[in-house]
Amino acid sequence: MADGFAALTFTPEVEALTAPVWDKVKDAVTPLDWQVHAPLIAEINRIKREKNAVILAHNYMTPEIFHGVGDYVGDSLGLAREAARSDAKIIVQAGVHFMAETSKVLCPDKTVLIPDLRAGCSLASSITGADVRLIKQRYPGLPVVTYVNTTADVKAETDICCTSANAVQVVEWAAKEWGVDKVILIPDEYLARNVAAQTDVKIIAWKGACEVHQRFTVDDIAEMRVSFPGAEILAHPECPEDVLNAADFAGSTAAMTDYVEKRRPRQVVLITECSMASNIAGDVPGVQFIGPCNMCPHMKRITLQNILDALVKNQFEVTIHPDIAERARLAVQRMIDLPPPAIPARYDLVKARGHHVDVELI
Repeated sequence: MADGFAALTFTPEVEALTAPVWDKVKDAVTPLDWQVHAPLIAEINRIKREKNAVILAHNYMTPEIFHGVGDYVGDSLGLAREAARSDAKIIVQAGVHFMAETSKVLCPDKTVLIPDLRAGCSLASSITGADVRLIKQRYPGLPVVTYVNTTADVKAETDICCTSANAVQVVEWAAKEWGVDKVILIPDEYLARNVAAQTDVKIIAWKGACEVHQRFTVDDIAEMRVSFPGAEILAHPECPEDVLNAADFAGSTAAMTDYVEKRRPRQVVLITECSMASNIAGDVPGVQFIGPCNMCPHMKRITLQNILDALVKNQFEVTIHPDIAERARLAVQRMIDLPPPAIPARYDLVKARGHHVDVELI
């Protein structure tokens, strides 16, 4: 069993085993880097079989992880569902810490590993369970919808979770279920404002943001329009509202993937994390992906090497206090139990431009 780069070599056997992966990532990974990545991919996949382990790889993982070792790939909602279904003994979360916590919440009897404990999230760190308790005291009787990009402590204070793929659906379900016309949607301010533009439900929001998506501006899109006039521009709903309004399409990472795979535009710009474009590109030859993009430093802490180390050494295990896990599980399970949309959720930009709703910011 290998432990480190030096013990692994790029042999003809490794080259043959990883050839299908190379075919998908060759436009994003150099041949020299591939000679380092391929032995790690082969060894990780061997150990997974030996240990009955699976790797959940988020859309923002680098291509060699996403295509090379991810058993289940997708957005936060998709990975949460796969974690709940999995019969593996070990789950390795190729993503950030809140995702690993969500997997542990749903799979308390499984060992959940995060390859790097420093893989955090600016949005998740913007709010605490104590904050949510104060919000509920201020707005008694209103349902709390919490974005899945939060800690287990925050989810434990929540009525139901959501992702960008189903946020509108969840907000409208909560308003109907509680018999109210106002819902608390935390902690992403921009997601809350973009959801408000899609529904008549009033929204109370928290001033949190994703450091990746918050940095995009309408000037970025204007520059793309000038340089690449035929390109179709897709934006993630964690971006500011004016960025979505300037785009051609807005939706979750799953909706973006669905759009590109079905429409096959000649040129496309993804206003989201950098690796997203590289990962979709492996499945849609002929589509040209153009910048700009912003890189998530937390996602990039996950590497093939520390995934291998996690499997070999059984490190770093994610644990949650049973009381917190039990309460958080109810909120996540309510989200999972809602019927999935017929197609990945997207944001109606025409409706948004004519549907201004004030958001109350806490």
